Amino acid sequence: MIADLETARIRSLPDDGFYIANFISEDEEEFLLRKITTAPLPRWTHLAHRRLQTWPSALTKSNALISSPLPSWLVSPIITPRFDSLGLFADAPHRAPNHVLVNEYRPGQGIMPHEDGAAYYPLVATVSLGAPIVLDLYKKSEDGKGNGHGRHPVYRILQERRSLLVTTKSIYTDFLHGIAETTRDEELGAESICNWNLLGEPGRYECGWLERETRISLTYRDVLKVASLGNTMRFLGSR
Repeated sequence: MIADLETARIRSLPDDGFYIANFISEDEEEFLLRKITTAPLPRWTHLAHRRLQTWPSALTKSNALISSPLPSWLVSPIITPRFDSLGLFADAPHRAPNHVLVNEYRPGQGIMPHEDGAAYYPLVATVSLGAPIVLDLYKKSEDGKGNGHGRHPVYRILQERRSLLVTTKSIYTDFLHGIAETTRDEELGAESICNWNLLGEPGRYECGWLERETRISLTYRDVLKVASLGNTMRFLGSR
């Protein structure tokens, strides 16, 4: 695994984006997939085009996280020691991610271009499991209200299974990101995929396309506002 984050920089992006192939091992991927897929059904939230798990819990209506530790299987070895050794969250308020979103995308599923917003420290670290997928980046409209729908992405990032993608700074604040609802990612190559030179197995995609399979992502973030359960209950009781 890359020990120096600078060597993982996606240099065609206008600001900080990093990609590390084979960030976790095959055995670690198998373990994580088993933990996720055997989670109790109430752990899953079913949306129109995907399903997800939220750890340790969903944010409150005021975008606060109720203070609670992440489960150990989401911490080791991803946060400790690997994120720590790269210094990913060294400048974040809590110096480590405190929230993980687990998204499952089946073939044909995706997510509209969107931004993660101000509830989080502007850094996202995503570990991909199960299958590769292409992430599309769209420049925000000048008024900041556009959703990218109907426009072509300005950057495309191929996320291989077991890889880590880190986006921060203007990539977080000035761009929307989304995943196309398709069963096949096409037009893959060095000219269209901005992290092509960092891929672990670029030869697999020299045909120019990949058939979608079920892909699960672990999205690590630091929620800025954290509340204790006791304070939250006192607040609710005073209403």
